[in-house]
Amino acid sequence: MSSAPDSWPRLVGDIGGTNARFALIEAPGAPIAAARTLACADHADPRAAIERYLAEGGLPRPRVAAIGIANPITGDRVQMTNHHWRFSIADLQRDLGLARLRFLNDFTALALALPTLEAQELVQVGGGTAAPSAALGLLGAGTGLGISGLVPHGERWVPLEGEGGHVTLAAFDAREAAVIDALARRYGHVSAERVLSGPGIAALHAALAEVDGRAPDGLNAAEITGRALDASCRFCAQTVDVFCAMLGTVAADLALTLGARGGIYIGGGIVPRLGARFAASPFRARFEDKGRFGDYLARIPVWVIHADYPALRGAARALDD
Repeated sequence: MSSAPDSWPRLVGDIGGTNARFALIEAPGAPIAAARTLACADHADPRAAIERYLAEGGLPRPRVAAIGIANPITGDRVQMTNHHWRFSIADLQRDLGLARLRFLNDFTALALALPTLEAQELVQVGGGTAAPSAALGLLGAGTGLGISGLVPHGERWVPLEGEGGHVTLAAFDAREAAVIDALARRYGHVSAERVLSGPGIAALHAALAEVDGRAPDGLNAAEITGRALDASCRFCAQTVDVFCAMLGTVAADLALTLGARGGIYIGGGIVPRLGARFAASPFRARFEDKGRFGDYLARIPVWVIHADYPALRGAARALDD
């Protein structure tokens, strides 16, 4: 399939709850090109977004495609969790005239890209050296919380396709328990994604205000992180610190569950934007605070991904798999 002349050009995509990113690979060995980001809200469905991408770029019609999407893929019908798009994969393949169309979870696509990342595309946050031939863990906060990983199988990597962002969020101490209680009164089940996401930052900020007896200020995630980064609001800074600490708990749980001594990778849109603020946050201390397994976790490196369109690389690899 990878070398057949009728399988080129190839479309690769990465659809999240807010943005859809597309690119084209025109021939075997060619780089990913013509990458463009479109707002999901501006389009009725994936077909409309893809047709606009191709038409406005004057691009050739693709023959095959692989698209990561922020959603579980359990059959032909897709109903997005954090967006209104719903569609049939088979219908989309037919309407686009594709010989082959593969959909996979967006963080599964990103996991496939991990072995391709270069040193300059990663920023390490603590830990030692990655253990060779050990599992890799991946998580990232954006519109939702994605979780995946790679498990070694001989000389190959097997990606995980799960929905770990929706596990129940655990409290580390009494204050976090009070915050989770406040969120439960509003939402019912408090998943990790309920806090560790863009909408989650705003929900966390409001819950902290309730726990601390302050009036809510109605700030959104961008305003909260912006004021934390410029040090203009100590309550926003506290929210970001609690967010990072809770992310450390979830990242450590993932590392222990997978035995991810090959390292934990953090993608998504939020953490990379925090820059040095994330490295100075409580994340790493919380990551290692696991009692008898503190030393085990202290050796595991964590990297923040700073790469352009890495999930598109993973989607491309999915077509060659």
